Amino acid sequence: MNSAFTIIGVGSPIVDAIAQVPDDFIEQIDGEKGGMVLVDATTIDRLIHSLPKPPVKAPGGSAGNTLFTLARLGNHTRFLGKTGNCSEGEFYRQQFTHLGGDSSRFKIAEQANGQCLSLVTPDGERTMRTNLGAAMTLAPEEISAADFEGCQHAHIEGYLLFNEALMMRVLDSAKQAGCTISLDLASFEVVHATSKILPKILDEYVDIVFANEEEAEAFTGIKEDYSAMTKALAEYCAIVAVKVGAHGSYIGHADTVTQIEPMHAAKVIDTTGAGDLWAAGFLHGWSHQLSLAQAAKIGSILGAAVVQEQGSALPQHIWDDVVSAIQS
Repeated sequence: MNSAFTIIGVGSPIVDAIAQVPDDFIEQIDGEKGGMVLVDATTIDRLIHSLPKPPVKAPGGSAGNTLFTLARLGNHTRFLGKTGNCSEGEFYRQQFTHLGGDSSRFKIAEQANGQCLSLVTPDGERTMRTNLGAAMTLAPEEISAADFEGCQHAHIEGYLLFNEALMMRVLDSAKQAGCTISLDLASFEVVHATSKILPKILDEYVDIVFANEEEAEAFTGIKEDYSAMTKALAEYCAIVAVKVGAHGSYIGHADTVTQIEPMHAAKVIDTTGAGDLWAAGFLHGWSHQLSLAQAAKIGSILGAAVVQEQGSALPQHIWDDVVSAIQS
């Protein structure tokens, strides 16, 4: 382990409520299946009360899922984000500390913690309704290079792009502190909504970009040619990872595209956090100076494991198998 290497995640510390629902439940609510829509606390409460059975609670958020997994793998991690002054916020901070994460960079708001209701249909697809709560009150003036001091890499969730001033402050502060930067594009809605600023951000700030096929298509306009999508993204970033589920992944670096074979998942129960855990595996391997192909394989091991479980936190017996597979 490179003991000096610390990864800081930047994003919304959200507590997930994960629920298994039939397809017709999704048909009764606004928005596309598989997407993420921001809603208020009242809407989430109403949806939770109409669920067929109670949801399972877990710490979440895109950067959160990645950081919790990196911490569990023994990496030095910190988290920059705003939690609530409530039991949910306390739950989130305690869970991160319990895994060995450094919670000193969390900021605490005067309101309730953010919450995400993840509705999982029988095909494993997750449709999300998110109330950012305290996380949304993080302001650009609260961020400085001091937040990134002692960190070598900053991993940023794409949802921050919805707040351009905050995103630019985070990027400038991370660069000022000497961090390399990775960005997870988060969702096709994010890519479409921020198409005016995203190319410049990728070109001028981002060293590693993570995208699934929908996000890569939304950015490049290329359909189904994953290698071409990867090449197009590689015009902006030094390292590109395009994750294509059962089709594996494509890694772009130095004018070459490498296809990484998928890890087979025996059953897909819930895709919540699959991309976030894939990113954790990749960053773990990359920060340990493994080859990009090896780093991507670690990502695949984690991604395949998490889709076979409900939620993004792997049970201990599954985790033990994952760690054995990574070590081998």
